[in-house]
Amino acid sequence: MALLILATTGSVMDTVRDTADTFGWDPKLFFSQVISFIIVAYLLKRFAYKPILGVLEQRRQQIAQAHLNAEKIKQQLAEAEQRHAEILAKANAEAQKMIEEARSSASHLADRKQQEAITAAEQILAKAREASAIEHERTMTQLKRELGRLVVETTAKVTGKVLTPDDQRRLQEEAARTFSA
Repeated sequence: MALLILATTGSVMDTVRDTADTFGWDPKLFFSQVISFIIVAYLLKRFAYKPILGVLEQRRQQIAQAHLNAEKIKQQLAEAEQRHAEILAKANAEAQKMIEEARSSASHLADRKQQEAITAAEQILAKAREASAIEHERTMTQLKRELGRLVVETTAKVTGKVLTPDDQRRLQEEAARTFSA
């Protein structure tokens, strides 16, 4: 069996050599090309791929950082909008309170001014009544005097005699009493 393997191995090797000769394969050239490829691959990896991969990694980190910053900015924007809404709501509440206070103050002021106007009107009416009463009293006094004078004159003309000051005073008092009743 070992002989068969050796025989098979020998014929496989012959076949490989024939195929290599047919295609122009040279083991020395092949190994030198493999060594050149390994050197070039190492140099590319060391001086080209590593810097490119480093730049790509740095770029990936910058993108990740930009995403984190964008998330932070979104969060800060949401917080700012919430604060803005809270401030706006607080300002609206304060404005509403101020409006209500102004309305209340205006209502109180209007009530106070109305009361002052009513008081002033009542004072004017009282003064007018008082003035009317005084004027009425004065007019009545003048009327009584005039009536007394007329009674005295009429009596003097009817009786045909000159009345004394006592007679004139007495007739005026009687006329005033009659007129008052």
